[in-house]
Amino acid sequence: MLEFNKDCIFNLHVADLASCNKNARALMTPEEQLIGVFRTVRDQVIFTDKRIISVDVEGVTGLRQDIFTLPYNKIQYFSVRTTGFLELFADSELTLFFSNGCKCTFEFSDGCDITEIGRNISRCILN
Repeated sequence: MLEFNKDCIFNLHVADLASCNKNARALMTPEEQLIGVFRTVRDQVIFTDKRIISVDVEGVTGLRQDIFTLPYNKIQYFSVRTTGFLELFADSELTLFFSNGCKCTFEFSDGCDITEIGRNISRCILN
């Protein structure tokens, strides 16, 4: 479950855009464009050009899902942490700070281009 102001860090891996959760896709507006999909074993974080959608799959069957939407227009600022040289666990992080004082951190596994994610968020926030 996504909990603000706590360690809400996921070990996210790049996923195919076609694997986007159907319930999350159903929440998207017709003009909203999918930018990227990242997943853990069952959960997903989906980036669109308007917001970030987090899907927390619960239960044995996975039919119960908590879906959180984080609109870019509520982000006050954000930070990215890139991977270092020869790190044992080469993870990068994205931390979002919202106008209401909440923050949310996502951890991405090796192979994820965190600067590309930051650039997409910058484009969405600043346009």
